[in-house]
Amino acid sequence: MDKADELIKQLLADYKGPEDLIGTNGLMKRLTKKLVEGAMGAEMTHHLGYEKHGTAGEGAANARNGTSPKTLKGDFGQVQIDVPRDRDGSFEPKIVAKHQRRFTGFDDKILSMYARGMSTREIQGHLAEIYAIEVSPTLISEVTDAVIEEVKLWQNRPLENLYPILFLDALMVKMRHEGRVENRAVYVAIGIDLEGQKDVLGLWTSANEGSKFWLQVLTDLRNRGVKDVFVACVDGLKGFPQAIESVFPQAQVQLCIVHLTRASLNYVSWKERKAVAQDLKAIYRAETVETAEHELNTFSKKWDARYPTISSLWKRHWERVIPFFAYPAEIRRIVYTTNAVESLNMSLRKIIKTRGSFPSEEAALKLLFLALRNVVDRWEIVQHWKAALSRFTILWEDRILAAQQR
Repeated sequence: MDKADELIKQLLADYKGPEDLIGTNGLMKRLTKKLVEGAMGAEMTHHLGYEKHGTAGEGAANARNGTSPKTLKGDFGQVQIDVPRDRDGSFEPKIVAKHQRRFTGFDDKILSMYARGMSTREIQGHLAEIYAIEVSPTLISEVTDAVIEEVKLWQNRPLENLYPILFLDALMVKMRHEGRVENRAVYVAIGIDLEGQKDVLGLWTSANEGSKFWLQVLTDLRNRGVKDVFVACVDGLKGFPQAIESVFPQAQVQLCIVHLTRASLNYVSWKERKAVAQDLKAIYRAETVETAEHELNTFSKKWDARYPTISSLWKRHWERVIPFFAYPAEIRRIVYTTNAVESLNMSLRKIIKTRGSFPSEEAALKLLFLALRNVVDRWEIVQHWKAALSRFTILWEDRILAAQQR
């Protein structure tokens, strides 16, 4: 048995239950106090250049000057430590810095709970119940507010020159604006880079979703370095394609088939929704544009007597429906729907649904940023990306090379 094992055996000699280890006066707290105070004592010795009570310190310009009490919060709960002082006040402890009241990692726990949609009161209760720590609402606000600067840096960070695929969508969030609570649109952009990695490029808010504001979003992306987009996947918002093409003139705009299908089914009775959905699937699952047009005409003959608006809707948007027919299955699976951004929005809605409303736009963005950071960390390379990139390279190798040379 080595010395460490022997020491652990001695420390646990009187152990009778969990309270002896992690209780209010348990071994963990006492060990934490001793280890932290011992480390700070060693730091003070290094700072002064001589051991405590050592003769080398006699007549020295600076000397130890007692201790000051400090309460620290951490996974172990709360513990009071004695921080050594020196006479001229030049000692700066490193293990527990001046003004530090929480161990490294404790703030991350608050942020983690906040990112999962827990309210300030719920975070307070959780910390009190699990760690026996009393945390004020002010402290929680201070910890979460520190994220705002990170949000600003993230929102203004430089982006890639080229995103082969860009997904654009918006979700509605209740927040207080100019003294009243209102539904405001939060715009979300997801890009897939040349490596096949998805990334959220930014979050923006406005009173409602509109093509004019999307133009501002797209201009912001361009100002941050995006020079080219191959395919932009969007919903059927009026003027949206024109806004994209004004900023990225070479981009192909692909209408989200899922959005279009949902809009179509809004006109259908519940009894017939399944049958209509199946016939619509025959259109967008067709192998070629010609076959798709044939299926659309077939659909029109079958359903126009009952639901004439549906075929009219598809025909009106047809030029934005068909771009993905030019691609093989690998690319179609990626671009025919904005599922990538809708999946993210669904995750964000789960987080914000318990909030009711946010006191400000800043508070909403703070939570959304923390929540999406957790989601993005789990994202993997897009499936079948190598095959998709090969096709893009055949079609637009010059644009890829131009992006790589910038």
